Amino acid sequence: MEIGVFIPIGNNGWLLSENAPQYKPSFELNKEITLKAEKYGFDFALSMIKLRGFGGKTEFWDYNLESFTLMAGLAAVTSKIKLFGTAATLVMPPAIVARMATTIDSISGGRFGVNLVTGWQRPEYSQMGLWPGDDYFGDRYEYLGEYTTVLKDLLTTGQSDLKGKFFQMDDCRMKPVPESVKLICAGSSDKGMAFSAAYADYSFCFGVGVNTPTAFASTNQRLLNATAKTGRDVRSFVLTMVLAEEKSEDAWAKWEHYKAGADEEAIKWLGLQSAADTKSGSDTNVRHMSNPVSAVNINMGTLIGSYEEVAAMLDEMAAVPGTGGVMLTFDDFVEGVEKFGKCVQPLMKSRRHVTEMLEAAE
Repeated sequence: MEIGVFIPIGNNGWLLSENAPQYKPSFELNKEITLKAEKYGFDFALSMIKLRGFGGKTEFWDYNLESFTLMAGLAAVTSKIKLFGTAATLVMPPAIVARMATTIDSISGGRFGVNLVTGWQRPEYSQMGLWPGDDYFGDRYEYLGEYTTVLKDLLTTGQSDLKGKFFQMDDCRMKPVPESVKLICAGSSDKGMAFSAAYADYSFCFGVGVNTPTAFASTNQRLLNATAKTGRDVRSFVLTMVLAEEKSEDAWAKWEHYKAGADEEAIKWLGLQSAADTKSGSDTNVRHMSNPVSAVNINMGTLIGSYEEVAAMLDEMAAVPGTGGVMLTFDDFVEGVEKFGKCVQPLMKSRRHVTEMLEAAE
């Protein structure tokens, strides 16, 4: 099973809490995290794109870097770990993204990939006068299909002449052509799954609940059903928060502390934005924000416990059919990656090959 880290390109990572670590994003912070992840054999690092935050007392995600330029910097200072930047496809033309991806792929020596997002938070784009109207919620995967056709044409052949509903290319050309740039999508509606099955190399999904490591199995099965129709092999990478300590009770104490400091104003804002999409099957990667168990971390799947307990739960996730890996978040990313690399990963059966490789290199 592959392990990735969802690096904190936005302030405070993925915890909407006054009691969680408070920090601003910076290149130096993300460089430290990514180099540490590379040291411990993580397979990839991915950064999102967010153009407007949720406010609240913590100003959650009001501070954000830009994904492609951040990953270009990280490409220059890393040597092994794969890197994925996120394209806000509504405002970044596919021909420009293809050229930027080719450039970063050159910097990294062939380690770059692109995460494609359609854009579901209307204020991100309306603040700039770039929201196309709410009908976009309903046809955004049709838009993304054309977008990705142009992108893949340029990344594989260096030429696109697509004449579509949303894009009309006029013998668009690009050289050089990179050797291989992988594409990711995170759609979980029926339309999103169909898109991933047709176009993506990987599909990200949210984990479900607290210490319910296999609860995402039905999502995996939906993707497997979709890929059975396209004949393509697309694996799920499960977004999961890890709170691991030597003693289980210490990890649980952290979680309860974070929940007690929930930034209700920011959580309310997020819920209102996710509810705005009434056309695409609620494909916003935001689920049940009123759930008091995990609204504090955007309701992503969460593993809490001792190092041994968390390692065992991750191995359970690896055994779910269709799982390619997990993408991890932490409360404190520098400390979290260190603890994971030193204390959790060596206990995982599904990462034994990595542990043996690291031991052999010592």
